[in-house]
Formats: sequence, C-alpha cells, structure tokens
Amino acid sequence: MASTVIHCVIFILFSLTVMLNIPVDARWEQDGVTVAGGHGFGDATNQFKKPQGLSIDDNQTMVIVDSWNHRVIQWKIGDTNGQIVAGTHGQGS
Repeated sequence: MASTVIHCVIFILFSLTVMLNIPVDARWEQDGVTVAGGHGFGDATNQFKKPQGLSIDDNQTMVIVDSWNHRVIQWKIGDTNGQIVAGTHGQGS
C-alpha cells in the first residue's frame, strides 16, 4: 500500500462533527498552507462566514458549506477564489 501524505486544512469552526478515515501509515506535513479562505470574515469569494461542511473529492476539489453567507462554494486546487455553486440570495436560497 502506498504511503499517504495528509495535508492539513484548517478552518475556525463554531460547531463541528468530524468523522475522519486516516490510514494507519499516514505521514503528516509539518507546515500547513491555507488553501481556501484566509482573507478574514466576509462574503467575497475568498472569504467565509461560519464554514461548517467540507468535502474533498478525488481531484482535490473542495466543496464548503458557508452557512452565514447561505451558500455552497467550490475550491479547485490552486484557485485563489472559490466558485459559488449554490445559494447567495439570502436565507433559503
């Protein structure tokens, strides 16, 4: 089995339930890199307001639920801004 390198994705979350499936032979990167957000609290496509859900697919594309902005935003690897894929028109959109 090939060794897996785990890259940390760090978000400040107010509430979080996490189920991780980390291989026994995983190696951890020592220095984290911000790959989504990192530009403070806000509603621009490089900002979040209370991100709560995070999914990463096989292409390393992240889909993030940005709850206080009422949107779902997608980040492809190497992007400097996310792409809104659902929401933005307020609560219930």
